[in-house]
Amino acid sequence: MKMKIGNIELENNVILAPMAGVTDLPYRLLCKEQGCGLVYTEMVSAKAIYYNNKNTILLMQIDERERPVAVQLFGSEPDLMADMAKRITEENPLIDIIDINMGCPVPKVVNNNEGSALMKNPKLIGEIVKKVSTAIDKPLTIKIRKGFDESNINAVEVAKIAEENGAAAIGVHGRTREQYYSGKADWDIIRQVKDAVSIPVLGNGDVFAPEDAKRLLEETGCDGILIGRGAQGNPWIFSRIIHYLETGEVLPNPTLDEIIDTINRHLEMLSEYKGSYTAVREMRKHISWYTKGLPGSAHIRREINSTQSMEELKEKIEEIKFI
Repeated sequence: MKMKIGNIELENNVILAPMAGVTDLPYRLLCKEQGCGLVYTEMVSAKAIYYNNKNTILLMQIDERERPVAVQLFGSEPDLMADMAKRITEENPLIDIIDINMGCPVPKVVNNNEGSALMKNPKLIGEIVKKVSTAIDKPLTIKIRKGFDESNINAVEVAKIAEENGAAAIGVHGRTREQYYSGKADWDIIRQVKDAVSIPVLGNGDVFAPEDAKRLLEETGCDGILIGRGAQGNPWIFSRIIHYLETGEVLPNPTLDEIIDTINRHLEMLSEYKGSYTAVREMRKHISWYTKGLPGSAHIRREINSTQSMEELKEKIEEIKFI
């Protein structure tokens, strides 16, 4: 279960994947409480760091309790990426790992030749990895996709280039950029990458239950599991997977009371971190994830989405018990 990325020792190999708009500080802490072995921040623009963007500084806030933590950068200019990675690791000793996003499928990122657009340029990937890994004294990891589209499946080639240029680990999402999050993740490409490199490989895609995590490890031989959408509204997935991998026993899902308590704690933490106005609005999506599959969840969503104040939202949360 334990694993190492460079010189960073992880308690276990069950990891929270970076997700924009999801893996902020409060949510990372909730996942860490459930035993998560490593957490990643939301992706941060290297250019925005350069221009000292206030929102970007907030994205990189780290709490000692969530460590080890990786900060995920995105960009496409090797020198700028290296300079910003060096700057933030020197300014913030709580950063344990730097990760580079090479998988984001969002058009505004891709159209800027960043995120998964980098999969079309393996040579540039090599340059970025070399420059950044040389500039910092922390491990560098990258997160890639299977390829840009079905006619360009090059995860193995990219992984080899990344290893040659100093990457300490590679996360592989078994979908192309073209797929976004649709269809079924191709776990075989994760196995191929694992066979091709000697550094740790983190498998990503379609892990929604403890049994999925075990199958991913068995079918691909990957070293760690990156959990993205499976963790949305479900921080318990980490403790449940860890317990299952260690004992073979599937723990029950959280009770309704546990879900409501966690929603309330999440709201309080988010309010402390971003203020109540933002917290109320950001919690809407989290509550729809927390309550997914519960009886009356569509009604809950409608009610929650119309709330404007902290008091009103807290009342609606209490009402979940009676639906």
